[in-house]
Amino acid sequence: MRLKDKVAIVTGAASGMGKAIAELYAKEGARVVVSDFNFEGAQAVAETIKEKGGAAIANRTNVAESADLEQLFSETKEAFGKLDILVNNAGIMDGMEPVGEITDEKWDRVFAVNTTGVMRAMRIATNIFLEQGHGVIVNNISAGGLRGARAGAAYTASKHAVTGLTKNTAYMYAQSGIRCNGIAPGGVETNISASMTNISEFGAGRQMTGNGTMPRVGKPAEIAQLAVFLGSDESSFVNGQVIAADAGWIAY
Repeated sequence: MRLKDKVAIVTGAASGMGKAIAELYAKEGARVVVSDFNFEGAQAVAETIKEKGGAAIANRTNVAESADLEQLFSETKEAFGKLDILVNNAGIMDGMEPVGEITDEKWDRVFAVNTTGVMRAMRIATNIFLEQGHGVIVNNISAGGLRGARAGAAYTASKHAVTGLTKNTAYMYAQSGIRCNGIAPGGVETNISASMTNISEFGAGRQMTGNGTMPRVGKPAEIAQLAVFLGSDESSFVNGQVIAADAGWIAY
């Protein structure tokens, strides 16, 4: 098993890529904290893992709330005694608004979940890892964190920020036994579009020109395979990288 005896937190794990990552982590031997704002969904994933012989607990966290994040890490330590891997997967979309249309409210909401929540989770995890002398962070970022034609201004900026945060963290703690890498999925079959409101006709139209070069839509399980590699000791020499998993989409 590639993650035997590891303890991992996966945020946004009630569905989509987070669910696939949590389930594959458990299959590979990790004890998993299935965290999501949708607690019933998180419970269902945790129960499925346990029915298959794995170890998991469910946790309700709104990653935009500091108190929820503190509780997440507290529950993890209480249940499993340590933390080896943090997977920041939770995220929301904007409404494809270009900068000329984005509202302060939408901008702040997207950044609270996609960027500030990720930073706060990384901050807590990093201090745990420094005490232990080891730890791994995997940020599920998006092709929108590498290119400008994948979403609106808020989502694109929020994901580019996490790309920078990932690289900076990797560099800062490279000699402290901490690794930090990112995944940049292309179009993947998830329900993230359910978080979209007040979609901009102009922005969506422009974004569709980028979609036209997408080779195919991916499966959550394909992203989970990369998340396992980055979380495991197999990637011990990989640090500060944001790896695209997009069937060659950004190669165009």
